[in-house]
Formats: sequence, structure tokens, C-alpha cells
Amino acid sequence: MVKKGPENVQLKALINFLEKAGTKNKAPVWKKAAFLLAKPTRQRPEVNLYSIEKNSKDGSTVLVPGKVLSQGMLSHKVTLAAFRVSKPAAAKLAKNGSKTISLNQLVETNPTGKGVVFLVK
Repeated sequence: MVKKGPENVQLKALINFLEKAGTKNKAPVWKKAAFLLAKPTRQRPEVNLYSIEKNSKDGSTVLVPGKVLSQGMLSHKVTLAAFRVSKPAAAKLAKNGSKTISLNQLVETNPTGKGVVFLVK
């Protein structure tokens, strides 16, 4: 069987952008994010808010190359870059005062990926 990859045009563009950014900036974090986003939807990482709470500190930048789910609460503010965020999780993040940005914005603000908390579980 032939390997197809994602059919979503925006996702294809994002994967291509992340791979180029990883090569250009010598940042393997962007290549790893592109690799995980190229997987089928059911194999992409799903991260709950309690995992973000446990693995991050106040003011840190968190990268989730998949979907953020709403299980748990956040007690500190973070800057979250994720491919998708569920509606309840987005509401909890907004209530907490955390900032949600796109993966493109994260690459532009931090091209080397230094100091980014990379969560896949």
C-alpha cells in the first residue's frame, strides 16, 4: 500500500514549513514536530491540561504537535502552541490568562526552539 500522508492542504503547508525551519535553523525540535504532525490523526499526540500543568512552569512556552484536551486545570500561565485545541480546553486557557499561538508564530518568535517544553503525552 502506498503511503499517502495528510490530505489537509494547510497541514501539508505547516509540515513543510516546520521541516524547512528545522533544516534552516538547525533545530531538530521543528523536524520532530513535523514528523509527528505527518502521522495519521489517531496516532498524533493528545495532551491534557493536567500534563501541561505537571511538566511546565509559570511563563514557559509549551509545544504540542497534536491536540490539547481539557482534562485537568492550569494554575499558572503558559504560552501554548498546538495544532488543535478543544473548545473546553481553549475556554480553560482563556480563563487562566494563558496565551495560545499557532506553530508558525512560535517558529517565527523562537527559530531555534530553545527553552520550548515539547509535550507528546
